[in-house]
Amino acid sequence: MSQDLLPGVTGVLVLADGTVLQGVGCGAVGDAVGEVCFNTAMTGYQEILTDPSYMAQIVAFTFPHVGNVGTNLEDLEQMSGGAETAARGVLFREVPTDAANWRANSDFDAWMQRRGVIGLAGVDTRALTRKIRETGMPHGVIAHSPTGAFDLPALIAKAKAWAGLEGLDLAKDASTTQTFTWDEGLWSWPEGYAKLDQPKYEVVVLDYGVKRNILRALAHVGARATVVPANTSAEDILARNPDGVLLSNGPGDPAATGAYAVPEIQKLVESGKPVFGICLGHQMLALAVGAKTVKMEQGHHGANHPVKDLTTGKVEIVSMNHGFTVDSASLPAAVTETHVSLFDGTNAGIALTDKPVFSVQHHPEASPGPTDSLYLFERFAGLMDAAK
Repeated sequence: MSQDLLPGVTGVLVLADGTVLQGVGCGAVGDAVGEVCFNTAMTGYQEILTDPSYMAQIVAFTFPHVGNVGTNLEDLEQMSGGAETAARGVLFREVPTDAANWRANSDFDAWMQRRGVIGLAGVDTRALTRKIRETGMPHGVIAHSPTGAFDLPALIAKAKAWAGLEGLDLAKDASTTQTFTWDEGLWSWPEGYAKLDQPKYEVVVLDYGVKRNILRALAHVGARATVVPANTSAEDILARNPDGVLLSNGPGDPAATGAYAVPEIQKLVESGKPVFGICLGHQMLALAVGAKTVKMEQGHHGANHPVKDLTTGKVEIVSMNHGFTVDSASLPAAVTETHVSLFDGTNAGIALTDKPVFSVQHHPEASPGPTDSLYLFERFAGLMDAAK
């Protein structure tokens, strides 16, 4: 596309290949670099933009109309922080609409300004999605200037200079820095979030960028979660004598985070304690048992992905958000593939044949998305029952 900006342009997305998308800036003012991906979810934009798994990424929504439900204080997924430990930028087909929902306490645009999320509206997200599907997720810089002043050569150079997500350990920044406990359950109308009064299980959650709804789903099956930093040793975890250990979701390259996390995960697996991994936790568990992970061309980002549970034969629609995947061909003999993506056949779950250990690539806690996979928390609870 031409680098000559049209009149009235207040926002741009520049890609490392020199492509410039022009439109209306919204949200925070400034610029941010990241990997550009597309998300096919029709709802849940607040949950998506506060999911730490999107750290160092710029999200393009394929659904054209965003903003009408506003934002609220209950639908945040990251534990703390703003755009620096979640999505850095966001792209829209249409300018976000004003809030028109009974749960809203802020307009979407004002919320993005406070969080530091840079937005760009009025761009052809369909064309961008096709580009990503054909050539992979590009490096880009999103910029918003109310005056329309942009140094395009400098922004393109910044996009080209960014090293990308491969080899990048982001979990250390997305993780909590201190241990805390969680006892809030899932949301239901009209009561709101439930409260766990009498926990049946004690679970330690290794926080690589955990979502709140994972912790709520644990509470829903009777588990009180003790959340610990990403670099916590297996010895410190096992000293708590938990009924189980959950390896959380998170951003970045699993091999990079695995440099310090995998040896500890191996010790947890050998301990015989039930272990459940989700997303990044799934990938690092796979590394811990001898498999490999690889970078994907376009990744999986959305709330409408079909996955087959090979242990039951059932197909479920799930939420996914990942740019790396476990190489199914690298799974060792003692590991069973339990789930596969029906979009492209990539791995979506594993289980050890000789230990109470399993993991999935998708997000069974949803938020946003369908709850077809919530049964996996019940499966985890069943392993903890059997281990008692």
